[in-house]
Amino acid sequence: MNRAVPRSFLYVPAVKPELFDKAAAGDADAIIVDLEDAVPLGLKDAARRDVRAWLAGRIATRTEVWVRVTPEFLHEDLDVAASAGVDGVMIAKCSVDALARAETLLDDLETARGLRPLGLIGLIETAASLRSIDGMAKFQRVRTFGIGEVDLLADLRITRTADTTGVIDALRLQVVIDCAAAGLAAPIAPTSTDFRDLDGFAATTTRFVEMGFRGRTALHPRQIPIINDALTPSDEDVTRAHRLLELYRLADGGPTVDDNGRFVDEAVVRGAREILARV
Repeated sequence: MNRAVPRSFLYVPAVKPELFDKAAAGDADAIIVDLEDAVPLGLKDAARRDVRAWLAGRIATRTEVWVRVTPEFLHEDLDVAASAGVDGVMIAKCSVDALARAETLLDDLETARGLRPLGLIGLIETAASLRSIDGMAKFQRVRTFGIGEVDLLADLRITRTADTTGVIDALRLQVVIDCAAAGLAAPIAPTSTDFRDLDGFAATTTRFVEMGFRGRTALHPRQIPIINDALTPSDEDVTRAHRLLELYRLADGGPTVDDNGRFVDEAVVRGAREILARV
């Protein structure tokens, strides 16, 4: 379950089935069919029917399909998500209890329907979930975590201002550290609700990559190429990584220097391997 996750995830409201095919044929590595916040309470049943019908009849593309579910309606949502056309499930307002219930329900549904196991990504959206990453990471299906930043900041009573940027970065970094410590894939960075500010989105995406995130969610298709570009190593990075591995191999796995005379050891080479794995 701990293999790399997609670079780019595009949210698609489950109440807009006319967008499903278009989104799945786009540039995103994955779409997230959203059964949570995007669906008013009175439309939940209709949205589930539309998602189920689309999954049953859609033409597969290279784009992964994930479904975002909510703990309050976990049984009903997972009954839809546990389908042959789904690659994974994203759990909103994730918690130890929600993951335990999700694993049990998916075990039963997959056995009954002859499906392969689905991976899970939990969204960190509460103070309790932020403090529980270590415990939640122990569930077998969990591939990594993402940050639902608007909900998380509201729960923490933190206002997003220039003065609180450092505080918010510390919360983000905690998720990066906890995922790495648990041996999970790198976490998914939060999206931006200001989907018209593409320059700002590009700047924050680059910064998230530098902080250790290896994916990001998007609300609009125009954000997807920005994510993909930021998360794709450049040709120069790839060439340098191959060269470092070559020099390290020639040194029989011992310390050496690169072509610019800089020290190279296992820690440096580990970074090169990570670049090539992302490619």
